[in-house]
Amino acid sequence: MTMTTMSRRSFPSFLPIIFSLMMLPTLFTSCKSSKSNQEALIWQIPIGPEFNADSAFAYCQAQCDFGPRTMNSVSHDQCESWIIEKFKSFGCHTITQKATLQGYDGTALNSTNIIASIHPDSTTRVMICAHWDSRPWADNDPDSTKWHTPVLAANDGASGVAVMLELARQLQQADSLRIGVDFICFDAEDWGTPQWDHNTYANTGEVWALGAEYWSKNTHVENYAPRYGILLDMVGGQGAQFFQERLSKQYAQPIINKVWAAAKVVGFGSYFPDSPGEYITDDHVPVNTHANIPTIDVIPFYPDCQQSGFGPTWHTVNDDMQHIDKNTLKAVGQTLIQVLYSENRTQEKP
Repeated sequence: MTMTTMSRRSFPSFLPIIFSLMMLPTLFTSCKSSKSNQEALIWQIPIGPEFNADSAFAYCQAQCDFGPRTMNSVSHDQCESWIIEKFKSFGCHTITQKATLQGYDGTALNSTNIIASIHPDSTTRVMICAHWDSRPWADNDPDSTKWHTPVLAANDGASGVAVMLELARQLQQADSLRIGVDFICFDAEDWGTPQWDHNTYANTGEVWALGAEYWSKNTHVENYAPRYGILLDMVGGQGAQFFQERLSKQYAQPIINKVWAAAKVVGFGSYFPDSPGEYITDDHVPVNTHANIPTIDVIPFYPDCQQSGFGPTWHTVNDDMQHIDKNTLKAVGQTLIQVLYSENRTQEKP
């Protein structure tokens, strides 16, 4: 995924009275919006099973035990089989979508999207997704000698899949969710142009999220139309906070409201600040633009991190299990359980 940083302006300190008068209409509008959000919170109480962060951590570790899951590698193939079998063991109807995709440099990438469904016959559905491949190059590492080293991708890949696996396990055990849920593991997300090749190959949005791009034009079910989608990307990092990604706000603001409200209900509101993040090119973009499914990106933003707005381990050799925080996994997982079980209470699309 890539990030576009937007500039910010501040107002002079000697204009507070004038500024306050000018902003009165906006403040009234904001109050109405805030009131609507509060009303959404009033009827919500914690619901659903307890998300087990220890279990999710173990699933994250299991993926990393295969090594970097880079495209066209043995580790990639081995981990693919493991993910499929885990979803099947939780009672999910599981299929794969194979495709040969073209990398930024023309490399043929043997890609596999994995789709695991709970209640596959239910017409009311929610999609949860994450990418499962690893970045082939640690091209953001502070040590340039490591730029060609594959990334273990404990956070940037394994964490999202780990949360989905634990959700699938919990939903199978609870057996009280009436809606259908589709867990989609997108492949070939992280083959975007490495920094050292920017002068030779363009670093556009088209070179990222290749598996999601393919799926969004060839959905696994004809006329697939879930209520909405939630993309999980880097949801296990230390010190993570999930600001409201700006493209998600454009595509699916009601889903942002739903998820961030749910986080407050289950006590993890501090992980989901009501503040905008940045514009991110990620798997949710083709899902919105091609499949027309309103989908948000739950992705961290580190505004004070000089190395990367995605955090200090992004695309470095330090994206390992030592930098995975169970508390972050818990915050995201419990929030999603709240979201999914809240869907049992309404039959209308947001």
